[in-house]
Amino acid sequence: MLKRDQRTAILELHGKGVGRRKIALLLGISPGAVKNVIRSKSADVPEIVRAEKADPHRQDILELLKICEGNLVRVHEELASDGAALSYSTLTAFCRREGIGQEPKTPDGRYYFGPGKEQQHDTSPHKVRLSGVERLAQTASEVLCFSRRLFFQHYPEFQRFHCKVFLTEALKYMGGSCAETMIDNTHVVVARGTGANMVPAPEMAAFGERYGFEFRAHEVGDADRKGRVEAPFRFIERNFIPGRRFVDWHDLNAQAKEWCDKVNATYKKHIRAVPMELYALERPHLRPLPLWVPEVYRLHQRIVDMEGYVSLYTNRYSCPADWIGRQVEVRETKDRVHIEHGLRRCVSHQRVIDGTGQRRTLKEHIHLRSQAPRAEPSPEETAIVQALPEAAQYVAALKKRGRQQITVALRRLLRMAREYPKAAVAGALAEAGHYGLFDLDRVERMVLRRVARDYFPPDTNGDGNDD
Repeated sequence: MLKRDQRTAILELHGKGVGRRKIALLLGISPGAVKNVIRSKSADVPEIVRAEKADPHRQDILELLKICEGNLVRVHEELASDGAALSYSTLTAFCRREGIGQEPKTPDGRYYFGPGKEQQHDTSPHKVRLSGVERLAQTASEVLCFSRRLFFQHYPEFQRFHCKVFLTEALKYMGGSCAETMIDNTHVVVARGTGANMVPAPEMAAFGERYGFEFRAHEVGDADRKGRVEAPFRFIERNFIPGRRFVDWHDLNAQAKEWCDKVNATYKKHIRAVPMELYALERPHLRPLPLWVPEVYRLHQRIVDMEGYVSLYTNRYSCPADWIGRQVEVRETKDRVHIEHGLRRCVSHQRVIDGTGQRRTLKEHIHLRSQAPRAEPSPEETAIVQALPEAAQYVAALKKRGRQQITVALRRLLRMAREYPKAAVAGALAEAGHYGLFDLDRVERMVLRRVARDYFPPDTNGDGNDD
């Protein structure tokens, strides 16, 4: 099939008196094709008119398409079972040409955002390594749509409290706010509805009103509407996270902010500009921050336990000892945990971001345990030490490690000190203490062996006399 420009060339050359064979030689086509074009006297490419092989089955295809819920594989199977000699490719080509079961294609549009008109916010999960341990982090990002200035932070979880913390940090970083903040239909912000019918939660609506912007949500399934903030997530995952070492969440977010400064000052090929240069144009159009930016906080009611601590997400924070058993108000902010008892008494701790069961104790809350008065020695212990002063060290060790009831053991030891020679008892106790023997049966046998050796020496003459 000759193209339109070839057909036009043939007609022009024929009009100048050039023969058909010479035209075919010049254009590299067959003389018969040149003859057909000259005969048609038209440069338009003729349409091929032929019957569709699947056209006799049109009605069956339409009915089966509804029954099979739009699955053309099942439609082809049903047609084949009814004896229709159609290949699957013929069926799909017919449906494409006739628009059967196909949604009409429309070209993608382009969004234009004027300076200060819109900012976009979204979150995405990423894996990061904190102190060598892989953690799942929620990456919260915000982008100014006109200048493409980017800001993001990482959190172990992302609730309404974290959303307000992040947006406050982002607005400070941007130096102001756009008129609208585009989000997806997340429950963190949305109270009810979707898309244009979305109604933000009252506290989030109040938050936006404080900074001069309104929340807007895109329609369900239209994630491209916030493509300005969606695109950088892959860039963050591939360029910021790999190969970097992070000590904790504070270090991670500090490095993220430094990286944003660097990226925002770098030339971008897709916009053919530097975000910071465009930001200089957008900055005068942003809504200014309020004179006083309040700190985002979350309130909790707790009772100080018997150890003088309050628990918050498995972490424990110390309180003064006289607060034990009292109800206190815990104010959780981005970096601190403030514990208030009444209007005038407050203690503050550095906030532990993870719920890892850590214990935070202020120096002034380290209390020495009340020491019980030292118990007076029992009468048996006093009598043993008076009768045999060398046994004092063994008695102290016996009280710590002995297996018998201490009173029974002391009475038995006192009996040995009174009944046996002091030298034999003292020597046996010294040896027992050296080897850590506190079984008084064995100790008494040791005493008896010493008594037998010292007072009843063996008969060396064999006559029963020592002489």
